[in-house]
Amino acid sequence: MLHMIEHVFIEQSLVAAFAVVGAVMWVSLVISRRLTAGRVHGSAIAIVMGLGLAYVGGLVTGGQKGLADIPVFAGIGLMGGAMLRDFAIVATAFEVDAIEARRAGLLGVVSLGLGTILPFIVGGLVAAAFGYTDAISITTIGAGAITYIVGPVTGAALGADSAVMALSIATGVFKAVLVMIGTPLVARFIGLDNPRSAMAYGGLMGTVSGVAGGLAATDPKLVPYGALTATFHTGIGCLVGPSVLYLAVRALVG
Repeated sequence: MLHMIEHVFIEQSLVAAFAVVGAVMWVSLVISRRLTAGRVHGSAIAIVMGLGLAYVGGLVTGGQKGLADIPVFAGIGLMGGAMLRDFAIVATAFEVDAIEARRAGLLGVVSLGLGTILPFIVGGLVAAAFGYTDAISITTIGAGAITYIVGPVTGAALGADSAVMALSIATGVFKAVLVMIGTPLVARFIGLDNPRSAMAYGGLMGTVSGVAGGLAATDPKLVPYGALTATFHTGIGCLVGPSVLYLAVRALVG
């Protein structure tokens, strides 16, 4: 019986990956509902569980892809790859009301600019505080503070060390979890209750997964609007990270 299940998991790896992720999400939502009364969204708990499983997978196999290095979980590597990730991000835009989106106007543009520059500065300062002095490392880690997608994209373009790229991803994931947890807690105080404020918030925070998870715990109807500007934020970061921002850091540190 176990051999047959293992065979199915290996032969239908992508289907198995959906089943595993679905099980993790179900457990995360149960934990969120019963232990935190919904204050910590299930998505945040699922990300932490996913990181834990990836760590265990790396320890068990000594590989580079975490849980995906185990044959029965190989489909997770495809499911978590760029193709399906980008498809999911783009799909959120189809629920946006164009009239509501236009109302963000200049506010949305300004939030995108601030949401790109301010996290980068914070991430770069943290990198410098921990002893990184070269422009490539500072830029890569700073870009990771924008989002965990911008970090590795910037690092790959600049030829950053793999350890530095891993740190940039970790920085972005940490930010995403903080945004997920913090959004429902601060929503009432910052007026996060309409599409216009959701778009501004998505532009400032930047992380698609963090904003989507946080808004889902606040008001699911706001998720497409926050995710829309957060998606633009990721694209802008990937463009300016290895170009404008790198040149600025290089001018400062040499």
